[in-house]
Amino acid sequence: MRLVPLAAPSATRAALVTLGSVGVALLLCALVFALAGQSPAEVYSTMLRGTLGEAGGLAEVGRRTIPLLLIGAGLALAFRAQFFNIGAEGQLLLGAVLAAGTALFMPLPGPLLLPAMFAAGFLGGGLWALLAAGLRRLNVNEILSTLMLNYVAVALVTYLIAGPWKGKDVRGYIYTDTFVPAGWLPTLGGTQVHWPTLALGVALALGLQWLLSRSTFGYALRVVGENPGAARYAGLSSARVATLVALLTGGLAGLAGAGEVAGIHHRLLEAGQVSLGYGFTAVIVAWLARGHPALCLVTAPLMGVILAGGDLLKIDLNLPYRVVDIFSGVILLCLIAGEVFVRHRVVWGRA
Repeated sequence: MRLVPLAAPSATRAALVTLGSVGVALLLCALVFALAGQSPAEVYSTMLRGTLGEAGGLAEVGRRTIPLLLIGAGLALAFRAQFFNIGAEGQLLLGAVLAAGTALFMPLPGPLLLPAMFAAGFLGGGLWALLAAGLRRLNVNEILSTLMLNYVAVALVTYLIAGPWKGKDVRGYIYTDTFVPAGWLPTLGGTQVHWPTLALGVALALGLQWLLSRSTFGYALRVVGENPGAARYAGLSSARVATLVALLTGGLAGLAGAGEVAGIHHRLLEAGQVSLGYGFTAVIVAWLARGHPALCLVTAPLMGVILAGGDLLKIDLNLPYRVVDIFSGVILLCLIAGEVFVRHRVVWGRA
């Protein structure tokens, strides 16, 4: 067997390889479940029945989809520009911090509070990502810098809620006071689906797709990502593109953090409660979308089913919740391995 490089892989080939990679990942996960003494058919049917077959399950999928859609759409743009942002978890937390600070300490009139919280959230996430873009100019790899900044963000949240921002009447726990009602997002029925953030995510995913395919900046972004040498020859600044992409992708993660604290918690909590690993899971959302923000409208709910299904497996089948990490890790590994078959053709026989 030989692998022959392809000059220009087609979109159809990429889509088929992606679907095949996900299928292989599901088969590998089924093997893990079988070795753990569980029926793979029962595991998958429990996940699908509990998430897509019940109103409560659908609501939980919707809740998980909101941050995954916002972050994934931004990461799809970043990866297309070859800016490998692995720090969306920290950017989400900084967005939550600035949004919470706005709600707690800025006496704005009621109608202005929520817009100000989301603006602060975008600013917090964007500035946190800009740190990595600045370090990239000093030849520091953004994979390392964004990943390490995640841990700094977690420590900052812990310091604030255990120290200067700790609620006045809180005993035995660490979190802030509750926001005033003007800082709460409306939700659908009795669920935790904060529909304004969901609508914002849909609009931004479509808007970023337009920006990528129809605007001058989108053209520059694609050239820098696909052929840096040609970009330099054409006078395009890869550093400028990386800076703008970092601001956008970090800002969208910050919006997700603002939505979580305004729509669900109504206060700033520990980092693990504000984000259930959304920043890392959104990497898979963006990868599945193949650099197309609009496709995150499909891939984000898919990963939302897996995250919501993890809770069901823990309750119904007594499986550890970390089974979700198995899903995420195996899918990502299979997607990375599948890239070989996107860019190469398999040829059998002697050379």
